[in-house]
Amino acid sequence: MDGHDADDPKQSTADMTVFVQNLLQQMQSRFQTMSDSIITKNILRVTCFLNCDRALDEMGSRIDELEQSINDLRAEMGQEGSPSPSSALKLKDETKSADDSA
Repeated sequence: MDGHDADDPKQSTADMTVFVQNLLQQMQSRFQTMSDSIITKNILRVTCFLNCDRALDEMGSRIDELEQSINDLRAEMGQEGSPSPSSALKLKDETKSADDSA
């Protein structure tokens, strides 16, 4: 056995150690990338849910305001005794019909 054969197992062990270290670093890097991606997607989902929830709340508030405005207008029309636009048109047509028959 020469000195060269004695170094082969040591070199093989060193090569294997370097290979395993590189493999572990690659696996750690990929795991971190996947973990970051999952966290980012979850943050986006939560953000989207919160934004949608706020938008629905805002739409609900606007609908409530619109209903209140309609009710206010109805109350004003009832207090003033003014006819609705559709009843005013009917009254106008009835007046024309009475004038035409006379």
